[in-house]
Amino acid sequence: MSEKRIVVVVPTYNEAQNVRNIVPQILSALPSADVLVVDDSSPDGTGQIVAEMSASEPRLKLLTRKGKEGLGKAYVAGFKHCLDLGYDIIFQMDCDFSHQPSHLKDFMAKIADYDLVLGSRYIPGGATTDWGFHRKFLSRGGNLYARTILGVPVSDLTGGFKCWRREVLLAIDLDSIAAAGYAFQMEMTFRTIKKGFKVAEIPIIFPDRTQGESKLVGGIFWESLGIPWRIRFGKNRAR
Repeated sequence: MSEKRIVVVVPTYNEAQNVRNIVPQILSALPSADVLVVDDSSPDGTGQIVAEMSASEPRLKLLTRKGKEGLGKAYVAGFKHCLDLGYDIIFQMDCDFSHQPSHLKDFMAKIADYDLVLGSRYIPGGATTDWGFHRKFLSRGGNLYARTILGVPVSDLTGGFKCWRREVLLAIDLDSIAAAGYAFQMEMTFRTIKKGFKVAEIPIIFPDRTQGESKLVGGIFWESLGIPWRIRFGKNRAR
C-alpha cells in the first residue's frame, strides 16, 4: 500500500513532555506517513514545540484549535482536515505512549483487507500493563456492557488506537458526532459496522502513561454508561 497517502492523527492537550519523543518514533515506524498533531492551544506550549519540530520535518503538520473542547471534537477536526488534504489511510492514536508506535506496522498489514482496524487489549495477544484490578475491572466491564447493548462483535469498543480508510470517514456524518472520550470511540465504531464496512481487531499491548495526566476524567467515564443506549437508538447527535 506504499502508493497510498498515510497520516497519523495525534490529539494533544498539555503533552509537552511526550510530544517531542513520540513524533520521531511514529515517523520512524511508518516512513511513508505524515503526522498531524491536533493541539487545543495547550498552555504548556505543546503546539509551539510541534511548530518548532515541523520547521525541520516536512512530514509533521500542526492543526491548532482555539481551546479545549474534548477528544472527540479534536479527532473530528483532524479527520476532516486530513480528508480535505486527500489522505487515503488515517490513523488515530494517543500522544502518551499508551498507544505504542511499534504497533503501527501491524495496522498497515491489516488495513489492506479491511476498512477499519482496531487495536484491541482484549483479544489473544493483547494486554494492559501497569493497571490495578479496579481499572481493569471497569474497562473490561464497560466493554462488555457496551458490546451487549450495541450488539457489535468488537472486543475493545473503548479503545482509541485505530486505522481508517478514507471511505469510512467520508461515509460517517462526522459533524453529527457529539460524544467525547470512551463514548466517541464506541460511536465511531458502531456507525462503521452499521454501514457495512469490514472491521478487524489486532492485539496491542497497552501500558499506562508514564508522563502527564490522563484526559479521561470521571465525568467522561460516567457519560459512557448512558451513551450506548443513545447510540443504539440514534439519539446521540450534535445539535
